[in-house]
Amino acid sequence: MTDIRPDLRSCTLCAQRFTATATAHQPNPIVWFQPEARILIAGQAPGMRVHKTNIPFKDPSGDRLRGWLGLDELAFYDRTRVAIVPMAFCFPGYNAKGSDLPPPPICAKTWRAQALAMLPDIRLTLLIGGHAMRYHLPNFTTVAQAVSDWHDHPKGVFALPHPSWRNTGWLKKNPWFEAEVIPRLQTAVAEVM
Repeated sequence: MTDIRPDLRSCTLCAQRFTATATAHQPNPIVWFQPEARILIAGQAPGMRVHKTNIPFKDPSGDRLRGWLGLDELAFYDRTRVAIVPMAFCFPGYNAKGSDLPPPPICAKTWRAQALAMLPDIRLTLLIGGHAMRYHLPNFTTVAQAVSDWHDHPKGVFALPHPSWRNTGWLKKNPWFEAEVIPRLQTAVAEVM
């Protein structure tokens, strides 16, 4: 197994792309995994707050996600147990209207397979957001469908809505998620941890 983390941390593949965004920022790959990890959090891309702190999910979305998983910060940030491997390792930036840009596909094409190859002991995969679901689920149609089909996914795979405050309305409209999925998710997390 080749350790790609040093090369990944110094990646500048998207430097020109990022300077052309409304945020005009430099690449800052957030590399948060070790080969011993057993849980994979496959997300979208770091946000601005993560770009500034270098800590994934260090925001209200992370608080909600940790609540869903039943993990405290100490366990969640233990890289030997939880790998956070998004579809893009850098903050993609904002567009002119202040909306998040999607993860640049070149990042996943360049790094994802190599990063996943470094994680041979993954027993639980959490897919957060459409980009991650599209990559990992062969029959992906929509995020809502992937989340609602939780019982049809391969063992050890959960599709989750993004824990962002923007999805609070979706969570209220779909109470089955917290009633049915979260208890099963927490049981799976506890077994793997």
